[in-house]
Amino acid sequence: MATDLQNRTSKPAVSTYVPDSGPASIADPGPLGLAAFALTTFMLSVFNAGLITTAGLESVVLPVALFYGGIAQLAAGMWEFKKANTFGALAFSSYGAFWLSFAALVKFVAPGLPPASAHQAIGLFLLAWTIFTVIMTIAAVRVSGAVLGVFVVLTLTFVFLTAGEFATNASLAKIGGWLGLITAALAWYTALAGVTSATYKRSVLPTWPVG
Repeated sequence: MATDLQNRTSKPAVSTYVPDSGPASIADPGPLGLAAFALTTFMLSVFNAGLITTAGLESVVLPVALFYGGIAQLAAGMWEFKKANTFGALAFSSYGAFWLSFAALVKFVAPGLPPASAHQAIGLFLLAWTIFTVIMTIAAVRVSGAVLGVFVVLTLTFVFLTAGEFATNASLAKIGGWLGLITAALAWYTALAGVTSATYKRSVLPTWPVG
């Protein structure tokens, strides 16, 4: 896992969404950020879970990580600043930056790492994002049940991927991949709840907001 970063590194990224109930000067960026996170996480997790094992195909994740998971999600975070949503701004901006750094890591840094100890560097990268995700999970308790669910499973995803990297254990990394797929599904659901709330002008899918 340490020597094949593109097959074993994940991250998900994520954000928060509680359907808006009042007027706003801009459209809600929540569904965009969540959808960008979900799709990119899904694609990478397919490889991490071992559903596709053909060598070299995992590079298809990089352009998505750069443009959708990275740039689009980062833009959503900037719009959350405009809406004075501190949690959404921090989450979208940070995980957008995660995907940008992931793409740079895989493309430019990982090929030059010493093969025998590359797993330590990649493990450190994942560990740092695990810690940040735990912090965001604590804050998500006061957002909504849907958002909390995304962050809880995302935390578990990072934990297994980090442990798998440090221990060079492919089985742990594969578990992380499957957890990443669940994370993506939960994020897609929360994005769907947000966009349908906007298009139907009412709450269609429950997100269990904290009152």
